[in-house]
Amino acid sequence: MTTHLSLTADPSAEDLAVIATGLTGFNEIDAGPADRKPLAVFVRDEEGQIKAGISGYTAWGWLYVQWLWVDETLRGQGTAGRMLEAAEAEARSRGCHAAYIDTFNPVALKTYQRQGYVPFGELKDFPPGRTRTFLQKPLS
Repeated sequence: MTTHLSLTADPSAEDLAVIATGLTGFNEIDAGPADRKPLAVFVRDEEGQIKAGISGYTAWGWLYVQWLWVDETLRGQGTAGRMLEAAEAEARSRGCHAAYIDTFNPVALKTYQRQGYVPFGELKDFPPGRTRTFLQKPLS
């Protein structure tokens, strides 16, 4: 078989789907089914506009919070904590035993630590001048 390597900054959704399907299949054979399910939490104003939210998923008994955003008009009011509590409760109902999240924002880091998340690793200068911290929390 002859192959060739190519690089692109604009991959097609179809090409990315091939990679995702291949890796998912490999991981299911190697580690067992992930039972991956999306999870989102939204805070909306009276007009229905999203003012804060969490996007992530549960898989292999873990909650992963991929994105957490709070509009500046709601910051400092406990919104992130309430959203995390809601996501964690849903993760528990799905059988998850732990959660993880990462951040390079010092304010967010303190917020997550107040919610019981504990650092387990970091990458310095990611992005430059910052440290990306990885945190985890038991849910049981």
